[in-house]
Amino acid sequence: MSVNEDPRAIEAVPLRHPWRWFIAVLIALFVANAIWSISTEAQIEWSIIGKYLFSAPIINGMQMTLLLTAIAMVMGVVIGVVLAVMWLSPNPIASTVAWVYIWVFRGTPVLVQLLFWGFLGAIYPHLSIGIPFGGPEFFGGEANALIPPFVAAIFGLGFNEGAYMAEIVRGGISSVDEGQEEAASALGMSRLQTIRRIVLQQAMRVIIPPTGNETISMLKTTSLVIVIPVSDLLYQAQLIYSRNYKTIELLIVASLWYLFFTSILTIIQYYIERHYSRGTRRDQPQSKLEFFAKNFWPHRSKTEGDLPYVPPGPGSRQGGG
Repeated sequence: MSVNEDPRAIEAVPLRHPWRWFIAVLIALFVANAIWSISTEAQIEWSIIGKYLFSAPIINGMQMTLLLTAIAMVMGVVIGVVLAVMWLSPNPIASTVAWVYIWVFRGTPVLVQLLFWGFLGAIYPHLSIGIPFGGPEFFGGEANALIPPFVAAIFGLGFNEGAYMAEIVRGGISSVDEGQEEAASALGMSRLQTIRRIVLQQAMRVIIPPTGNETISMLKTTSLVIVIPVSDLLYQAQLIYSRNYKTIELLIVASLWYLFFTSILTIIQYYIERHYSRGTRRDQPQSKLEFFAKNFWPHRSKTEGDLPYVPPGPGSRQGGG
């Protein structure tokens, strides 16, 4: 080949993954067999699932589940941030109060806490706000009227979640370098301004992933309010199958709705994590769709490294022209 002749482009051959395809085929066969077995051999009346999937009681229960999840998580995040700041405070009283709160609410099962709030009237039939030790009463009433099952469910879930969120927020704040706080203090910021403008902004990258997991977990934990009882999704399904004895079919209906909303929350969590990791990660985390596109259809997702190598021409900067 003469010096002036253009060189041929190098054809880069992608790395083969035969074992990856073999395992994928095995998993596909297992899943197909499971679907075939459930659809033909299992004694499930699919018409019952279709009948109740969008029925009014199930939809009402689903709305109650979403409402409980949203309120409990907002309550838990607010309490968690306050407790984390108190825990890290140099004030020994504030840090001790935060430690005791977390110790109590994280150390007892959420089901027990729900039962305590639900049956608070058995301990204190009359609740009031006023001057302690026999002073005048400003506000009061029967405990069962002031704390109905819905409020008891919010208290049980929200206060318990606050203890876990406090640990998550504390871990996020601790991940920020102390020099950031010192620099903010040197600029004349108060501790509250430093926490709000400097520390929390950087700690969000660490706080967001476990908070997303807690939200998904809370969506499923709301099913425990059935013991109070509150008419959530599982409670409505239980009412229906106690009348028609189609237990498995109604449990599948509830599970389908739980899977649907956990999938939505997972997608939201992915994009929030991606947003907060922009400044710290060179490669953004992949979604499952991107993962499958890259690993099973490489010709559709070629990156710069997959393209064939073409030597630089005489006029390029790399070629020294």
